[in-house]
Amino acid sequence: MQAANRPSEDDLIARYFAPMAGEGGLLLKDDAARLTPPEGHDLVLTADALVAGGHFFPDDPATSIGRKALGVNMSDLAAKGATPLGFLLTLALPDDWAPDWLAGFAEGLREAAAAYRCPLLGGDTVAARGPLVLSITAIGAVPAGRMVHRFTARGGDRVCVTGTIGDAALGLALRRQPGGAWAAGLPLNHRVYLTDRYLHPRPRLALAAILRDHATAAMDVSDGLAGDLAKMARAGGLSAEIDTALIPFSPAGRSAMGADERLRDLMITGGDDYEILCAVPDARLAAFLDATAAAGVPATVIGSMVEGDGLPVFRDAGLERRYTRGSFSHF
Repeated sequence: MQAANRPSEDDLIARYFAPMAGEGGLLLKDDAARLTPPEGHDLVLTADALVAGGHFFPDDPATSIGRKALGVNMSDLAAKGATPLGFLLTLALPDDWAPDWLAGFAEGLREAAAAYRCPLLGGDTVAARGPLVLSITAIGAVPAGRMVHRFTARGGDRVCVTGTIGDAALGLALRRQPGGAWAAGLPLNHRVYLTDRYLHPRPRLALAAILRDHATAAMDVSDGLAGDLAKMARAGGLSAEIDTALIPFSPAGRSAMGADERLRDLMITGGDDYEILCAVPDARLAAFLDATAAAGVPATVIGSMVEGDGLPVFRDAGLERRYTRGSFSHF
């Protein structure tokens, strides 16, 4: 479609985005949104930008890109113990954008907004001079003074992670090299599972209140378990010791490692897990594990926070490993 035949910015907003606007978004007819936080709560704000070719493939399904764009922000809110209130969207469209793509993206975004109960409040749509760029600012609320920080872990706290680790990194590897030697023997259901984990984050919003009640520190695993653990430990002036054998891997992940043991390092350092990494005192550990299991998102103890300032130590069969490049970097 030629640019001259495309809808204007106002028409584009009315057609694709106004239908998902929340009450505070005022049907996207004003220059700003209105938001009243719940009484006795603090606001929690987070922003994530996604760039085509860097955070997703340009030919990924448009609906999946829409779901992922909001999902990664919801994961940040979940790790802070926050409940979503709404989000702002900035969309920089390249010259070759197509109405069918935008309709699919808006549908995926709408589905995610409904699932997470996080309405669109406003934003901006502009023309890009480069690749497609998406930026979402999500707003949540926590009871006053109860946001769960990443820098407040204490020595002796147990290190826990939810779900399974490394699936999305393998899904990305499958996307890049579907005919790779290790992938050739994977059952179809495992390939589908790993690809879905890359495409569709599963923010652990069900655990927000549980984290507030039990965790001393938390963050989401977006840039890789090893790197994000190093960030959390460093922020608190600590280090960590991890038993690699305890890290939870999915059946699909274990199947892949069975074909190529070297994939374990990729799974420990690869990004896009969007699980929760947290520190929990021993006195609260049993209650925390029971609560996460009851919420349908079980957590696993993988080690402890320890005094020190070095990189976390990953121990396996008597060997020690420190991942010096254990985190995805945008630069």
